[in-house]
Amino acid sequence: MNIFGITGHSGMGKTTLLEKLIPELSSRGLTVSLIKHSHKDIEVDRPGKDSYRLRESGCTEVMLLGHNRWALMHELCGAIEPPLEYLLARLQTCDVVLLEGFKSGDFPKLEVWRAALNKPPLGRDWPGIVATAGDALHLLPPDTFKLELSDTKAIADLVLRKGRPVAEFLETDLATAISEPEARVMQQNN
Repeated sequence: MNIFGITGHSGMGKTTLLEKLIPELSSRGLTVSLIKHSHKDIEVDRPGKDSYRLRESGCTEVMLLGHNRWALMHELCGAIEPPLEYLLARLQTCDVVLLEGFKSGDFPKLEVWRAALNKPPLGRDWPGIVATAGDALHLLPPDTFKLELSDTKAIADLVLRKGRPVAEFLETDLATAISEPEARVMQQNN
């Protein structure tokens, strides 16, 4: 399993790029998973549904299983967000794990940048950014490795060339990555 991040300011088109990148990687015979970090309060359940009612009644976790998918919802209940290592340890084995957001993580990333949004690129000052995909490459600093945002094949090549094995990213062995955060969450909930 290799990891690679897609990052950038809000509204730059990270999800739009991922919607094109994932099919490109899949067409190469790869299994792709994704972890998205949002600074917003997310809601994957709806009021009135049984799972919502049961979660609201006090469950820390609710798992849904249907004919086409299953999902696990975990309530943080005021606890800190778990570290990326904790989330990675819960994924099924795949070829590529794409990470959306996670600006500060120290793993290889592509910055998505659009000139029209009038925000400066994050650039090499952010950890892990190995390239910038943009729509106005001539406006980016000359020492930036640049890709056309529309060149999905070149971006996929970069992901495969620069992706980092999850085992290298994890600072501890998998068992520790699973047990330490769980222990912290359990201590905070007690």
